[in-house]
Amino acid sequence: MEFAHTSVLLNETIEGLSVRPDGIYADGTLGGGGHASRIAGQLTSGRLIGIDQDDEAIAAAKRRLAPAADKVIFVRDNYCNLPAILNELGYTGVDGILLDLGVSSWQLDSAERGFSYRYDAPLDMRMDRRQALTARTIVNEYDEMEIYRILRDYGEEKFAKNIAKRIAAERRRKPIETTGELNEIIRSAIPAKMREMGGHPSKRTFQALRIACNRELEVLESSLDAFIGLLNPGGRLCVITFHSLEDRIVKNAFRRNENPCICPPEFPVCVCGKKSSGRAVTRKPVLPAKEEMEQNPRAKSAKLRIFEKAPSE
Repeated sequence: MEFAHTSVLLNETIEGLSVRPDGIYADGTLGGGGHASRIAGQLTSGRLIGIDQDDEAIAAAKRRLAPAADKVIFVRDNYCNLPAILNELGYTGVDGILLDLGVSSWQLDSAERGFSYRYDAPLDMRMDRRQALTARTIVNEYDEMEIYRILRDYGEEKFAKNIAKRIAAERRRKPIETTGELNEIIRSAIPAKMREMGGHPSKRTFQALRIACNRELEVLESSLDAFIGLLNPGGRLCVITFHSLEDRIVKNAFRRNENPCICPPEFPVCVCGKKSSGRAVTRKPVLPAKEEMEQNPRAKSAKLRIFEKAPSE
């Protein structure tokens, strides 16, 4: 199946990046290259560094960005390694960084990747198929309490304890191998009257397992401060999130970098010496327009936040 993905908040993100023709930009979640093609199209002497840990995404982006191949550097890696990537390429800073944290439509629709509860497939969920950890490993080998914590914290699943208990009971009988088997376990753990409320009963559990498998929140939280540090004066960081856990991390990081002062509120002047790195351009996140949500239902939960590095003094 051809790698296909409709880029969310495309115009708003490109406007938010404020692309300069001679600038250096990094797309940390290249995907099919939707946002990247728009960035590259505005470059003359500038360069775009396109990063993705999914080999099929890199291949698809190379095809899509072929007309601008001389302006794009492709890197298969996790975006958290951007500082090392830039150092290896000889760049000391960038003028803009983009993170689109959503799972691509192609990944969700490719049954064999195991991301979706809509298909019966092997439990996988790896963004980077070079890594050893899969969702199957988590479900079959993690302690019951750790599975409960993952479902509670990453999926905000009300029935996390019941689901973890059922998983532990089932795997004592036989290993849980497929998404279909996991669906049935989840279904049996949720009261009948609650199953149809708030969408598919497996939605939150699958989200939680995917986040844990790919260390998504850890990677995001450990990267944002460093990314702001990589921005050239006036450069911008644009982050598109798809659930409250991600959005909270981004919002807190932007606040922390805008106002890093740790002095007690009663102090008349700052004595800690911590300087602001810049400002959050978006006090409230940018949301998709009604038309976009109608055309692309997966855009409904998207939120865009933008941070601008302070100009040079």
